[in-house]
Amino acid sequence: MNPTLLIDKYYAATPELRHILLTHSNSVAEMALDVARRHPELHADTTFIAEAAMLHDIGIFMTDAPGILCFGTEPYICHGMLGARLLRDEGLPLHARVAECHTGTGLTRAAIESQQLPLPPADYVPETIEEQIICYADKFFSKSHLERTRTPEQVLASLTRFGPESTQRMQEWIKRFGV
Repeated sequence: MNPTLLIDKYYAATPELRHILLTHSNSVAEMALDVARRHPELHADTTFIAEAAMLHDIGIFMTDAPGILCFGTEPYICHGMLGARLLRDEGLPLHARVAECHTGTGLTRAAIESQQLPLPPADYVPETIEEQIICYADKFFSKSHLERTRTPEQVLASLTRFGPESTQRMQEWIKRFGV
């Protein structure tokens, strides 16, 4: 499976947004693959990581995030769910799971309900090692500042809006996966 071909299916008409998505996703994929290679004891599927990391943000074009050239109608926090729907329609349910569970360090039903987020109430927390590694790597790269890599301190500060559970999960991943 070639993730770029699938991205082109949805982003061919928006070359600037395609560039943002591909640059961000390549950064995430490279870091995720580095984590997997440095931790062979995790037995992570590197082929799957490479594909799913490239596709985890495929739903951004449907959101309203003009700062990154997204002019859709949905709130940005829904991009993972929207992408998961696209990936399931493409016959990629495991890739879809990565898309839907990468917001913050994953969202719980309780967090969605208490924060009144516009998402179907359920648990969207990374479970497999591949989901965790991709979610972890994603936090170090922004789509609005493609040239930067966040420090662990910056990542932790950015996660406070998702609650202490999210920050704690990232602290555990930092210890487990390294930087």
